[in-house]
Amino acid sequence: MASFVRTNFKIRVPEVRVVDATGKMLGIMPTRKAQAIAESQGLDLVEITPTAQPPVCKIMDYGKFRYEESIKQKQARKNAKATQVKEIKFHAATDVGDVTRKVKEILGFIEQGNKVKVTLMYRGRENAHRELGTELIDRVIEMCAEKTVVEQPPKLLGRILGCMLAPKPAKGAKAAPKPAAPAAPKPQGDR
Repeated sequence: MASFVRTNFKIRVPEVRVVDATGKMLGIMPTRKAQAIAESQGLDLVEITPTAQPPVCKIMDYGKFRYEESIKQKQARKNAKATQVKEIKFHAATDVGDVTRKVKEILGFIEQGNKVKVTLMYRGRENAHRELGTELIDRVIEMCAEKTVVEQPPKLLGRILGCMLAPKPAKGAKAAPKPAAPAAPKPQGDR
């Protein structure tokens, strides 16, 4: 629902399509007549769809409507889970044991529903052998591939190589389409 809704005498169009408080369509009528009907029932005329031709208006208690909308918004904010971005740092010379420990840490963050930013900073002579850092990041991505999706592929910014990993979508969620299987070769006839 738009934050600015026109009601009663703020509606400036000559004709509106009116829906009453029970949801019954009353049809297209002059705006003043619709306002008179709403006023006779002790309710408000509220513009629901201003872009329609003619605009759709509903007869309702606007105060009650605003209250219910605020309750819905509070409930939505309460139920929304804030996703955090955690960061795990590597260096090109990180040892195998440290890599496995950090991968376990990454998977722990992923299981909690957080995204993980994996960064590798090149120091000193490591700049001369950047392929080592790229191989390490690729290995980390491969180790986490079962539970994660690469949201942002590895990218080099100055001396920092970084990528973003996110939890795989739930099985019920719509996943990316799988590539089609290659066509089977057609059997050859007698020659």
